[in-house]
Amino acid sequence: MPFEKPIPRRTVLKGAAASGVLALAGPSFAQQAVAGSPLRKAIPSSGVELPVVGMGTWITFNVGNNPEALAQRTAVMEAFFEAGGAMIDSSPMYGSSQATVGHGLEQLGIPDQLFPTDKVWTTDVSEGPDQIAETRRLWGVDRFGVMQVHNLLGWEGHLDTLQAMKEEGLVRYVGITTSHGRRHDEIERIMESRPIDFVQLTYNIADREPENRLLPLAQERGIAVIANRPFRRGALISAVEGAELPGFAAEIEAETWPKFLLKFIVSHPALTVAIPATRQVDHVRENMAAARGPMPDAAMRQEMARYFDEL
Repeated sequence: MPFEKPIPRRTVLKGAAASGVLALAGPSFAQQAVAGSPLRKAIPSSGVELPVVGMGTWITFNVGNNPEALAQRTAVMEAFFEAGGAMIDSSPMYGSSQATVGHGLEQLGIPDQLFPTDKVWTTDVSEGPDQIAETRRLWGVDRFGVMQVHNLLGWEGHLDTLQAMKEEGLVRYVGITTSHGRRHDEIERIMESRPIDFVQLTYNIADREPENRLLPLAQERGIAVIANRPFRRGALISAVEGAELPGFAAEIEAETWPKFLLKFIVSHPALTVAIPATRQVDHVRENMAAARGPMPDAAMRQEMARYFDEL
């Protein structure tokens, strides 16, 4: 199934190469990226594939009009695209982050692989369409890959709006988000009752509660999963600072803790994309490197979690 890129204002829509669907049938799979390319997983509702490491923009891209900071974030985006990245996620809640992304895309040009991902965030459902239109303007695209209801704010009405926009071809996929382990019961009810394509939630080696119900439910319902807060805003990396990696980390080419932590997340069969946020070019390159090479199977993932818990 062909990858469908966003329709940019500044470039002409180009066809993309067809790609196969990644099989994620069982819980004990082991994967490896092919020929140095980042590992890709399929969106269950379409079969379109995405690189398993994307990029978040919460806090890190909220830089206002600071020229030096804007140039640095553009450099981060450039490194992200050069490494094969596709999904960039933002929100109206994130201050100037959307405008920062738009600035970077204006400077770099919109690459074919960009998979723009954003959110609607307002208690007044009637304001949703205008907010989404403003988000498109800030990014400089005419259509988003995914438009999500941020933290379930007004979710019933906004999902109706997004579904109508999807039917009109104005958004490719619709979804809902939560973070910090909040409102999982409500997330579960929505996943069971509404035809959503994506759910975004907090999942990492320390926050594994979604493994109990939400991740299996996503597989059952054919819903793609975006993992936010993969490093808990750097707290997990600080927690393992100075600790020695386990010997088996070499088997998955995880020579640093960030790669180890990201490989744990994206190797879960239900996970589609993890979205670490960063201000630094070397960090985005390290994050993208986690999408390459061998991935842990179910048995190794258990060992990884056990090793982390015992630190």
